[in-house]
Amino acid sequence: MALLPEITAFYDGGDEAARLTSGRTIGTLELVRTQELLRRHLPAPPADVLDVGGGPGVHARWLTDDGYRVTVIDPVEKHVRHARDQGLTAFVGDARQLEHEDASYDAVLLLGPLYHLPDSSGRARAWREAHRTVRPGGLVAAAALNRYARLLDPGADGALDVATTGLRTRRNGPTTYYHLLAELCDEARQAGLTNPAVHGLQGPAYTALKARERHTGRRNLGPEALEEALAAARFADGHPDLAVTSMHVLALAHRPLTIGPNTVA
Repeated sequence: MALLPEITAFYDGGDEAARLTSGRTIGTLELVRTQELLRRHLPAPPADVLDVGGGPGVHARWLTDDGYRVTVIDPVEKHVRHARDQGLTAFVGDARQLEHEDASYDAVLLLGPLYHLPDSSGRARAWREAHRTVRPGGLVAAAALNRYARLLDPGADGALDVATTGLRTRRNGPTTYYHLLAELCDEARQAGLTNPAVHGLQGPAYTALKARERHTGRRNLGPEALEEALAAARFADGHPDLAVTSMHVLALAHRPLTIGPNTVA
């Protein structure tokens, strides 16, 4: 299961950490919301967290600072080097075939792999590996791109194609997969995980922020815009139908807790 060379080239030519940490309002919004949701649902530290597709360690860094024992797995050697440079435990690996023992982590994060697995069999393997390596009762958190969110943005190229096929094909880059929200939950259930729930990360303000970027030419739209967007995203958490307005979504599910011959969700 070799990594597609266009994925390596795509990430070797960019700065993945800057997507969330450069001060761009949309990136900050995604980072803060991911932190909020994971802190709400993760077991208390110190717990063992496997960050699969963890890139250069953006999430692993704050999780470690929170007291978690984090291991980063990423297929891109550049990302693994950057994570190690921060003192993080990081290894080259593939979400579809993890080199970890069964039930060895309290939580498994898939905050990037599902984007780059357009084939359903590849996504199924990644989900099954997450289920295998998380302990009974443990959390699996998986990020995905929402198939219909681009339709809300008049400036988005190929929005209809993405909505129809779920695929975005770049001229110079990897094919990206966009999920239906119900499909994301179905994938979690098919892997044996229970009670999946989907949360929007950027929330309903995502499209307005994109439009404001284009209108002003600025990517950092200021603290007021960020706080307004956060308020809308937090409100949407209590209204599941609003998840469809967010470009990035986060699915949260658990491995069933097994006691003897009986399984309890």
